[in-house]
Amino acid sequence: MRLYDIIEKKRDGFELSDEEIKFFIGGYVDGTVPEYQISALLMAIFFRGMNDREITTLTHTMMHSGDIVDLSEFGSVTVDKHSTGGVGDKTSLIVAPIVASLGGIMAKMSGRGLGHTGGTVDKLESIPGFDTGISSEAFLEQVRKVGVAVIGSTKNLAPADKKLYALRDVTATVNSIPLIASSIMSKKLAAGAHNIVLDVKIGSGAFLKDEEEGRLLAEKMVNIGKNSGRNIAAVITDMDRPLGFAVGNSVEVLEAVSVLKCEKIDDLYTVCKALASNLLSLCHGWSIEESEAKVDEVIKNGTALETFKNWISAQGGDISFVDEPSVLGKTDFEIEITAQQDGYISGMDAAMIGKTASVLGAGRETLDDVIDHTAGIILKKKTGDAVKKGEVIAVFLTSKEDKIETAKNMFASAVEFSTEKPKDKPLIYGIVK
Repeated sequence: MRLYDIIEKKRDGFELSDEEIKFFIGGYVDGTVPEYQISALLMAIFFRGMNDREITTLTHTMMHSGDIVDLSEFGSVTVDKHSTGGVGDKTSLIVAPIVASLGGIMAKMSGRGLGHTGGTVDKLESIPGFDTGISSEAFLEQVRKVGVAVIGSTKNLAPADKKLYALRDVTATVNSIPLIASSIMSKKLAAGAHNIVLDVKIGSGAFLKDEEEGRLLAEKMVNIGKNSGRNIAAVITDMDRPLGFAVGNSVEVLEAVSVLKCEKIDDLYTVCKALASNLLSLCHGWSIEESEAKVDEVIKNGTALETFKNWISAQGGDISFVDEPSVLGKTDFEIEITAQQDGYISGMDAAMIGKTASVLGAGRETLDDVIDHTAGIILKKKTGDAVKKGEVIAVFLTSKEDKIETAKNMFASAVEFSTEKPKDKPLIYGIVK
């Protein structure tokens, strides 16, 4: 078998056999196939696509290229949740304790942020003492005791995907539905949960910009999950504006706590409730209506908040910040950003807002960059809100005085104003099962 022939076959629009897919992945991982040939094949896949069988085979091949987490001791109630990436997306911090407080087992591996999107691991590491690198044994023991643990992805979880993604990133082949679907699902399947809910985000702050594209990706990933014997659903959610009002790391942790304390943050709670309810429905067989009622109940009676504190404490975190936010620290500067005119905020470029937060210190452009966990943005107004000239619409939190003017200009370019109130957009576009 020659990779040249596989490249030619896909270039000409034909299906690859299971053996051919396993050959090119195995060869890339063990170094017997050169990167330039894999790059050519990725470009052929980018233009010619893959059918469901090819995508499933590619997913399983990458999944089995490394470790598989064994969660069988917990039975059929293991759950996992994945977001395709957004701005202000702290849903895992809220969904995990909700589901765990209702009998779901959340043994989760999460990633760091890169570019304009935030990462759950970075947010958790803004809590003093919290350890995202505990051993596999400690990870499982914590799940047994608390029902939830979240750590960073291990190096040997779907290593083929890591290599392939790095190459896609420099060959302009990231934005391919078959390659995105197989990348996400190879890691989710290897992580071992029986019930999976995917948060597929669409809009200016998301990787996918329109509903049609998002629905297609959701359908492909759900098909992979079903073909792999998992219970799975995908919730398609809006990312044309940041989720919630906090963008950063410690500020997002504090906002997550606010939701768990039953404080009113409508858009954030709506999305979290949808994700948690679908997870509970999958793992317990409850109706969505029954699941939603139970989610409301554990928020109102404080059970979810207690589960959150037990989780953070079990993983070494100082939970005093729940009542004393100053424990998480603060930046040197707090800069108020004001509206330049009367009217309404008619649009927000969520990606640019995420990039602005990164410039202020909250994110990284490469995985080796050091972030400031206390930096970020607190939005005071969002799309659809009325504003008056001079009214505060955001607060910058930063210790990088030399970046403030750049950040102001970036933020100004991200916010649009109009004299008329814009039409409301849905937060949830649909659910694929």
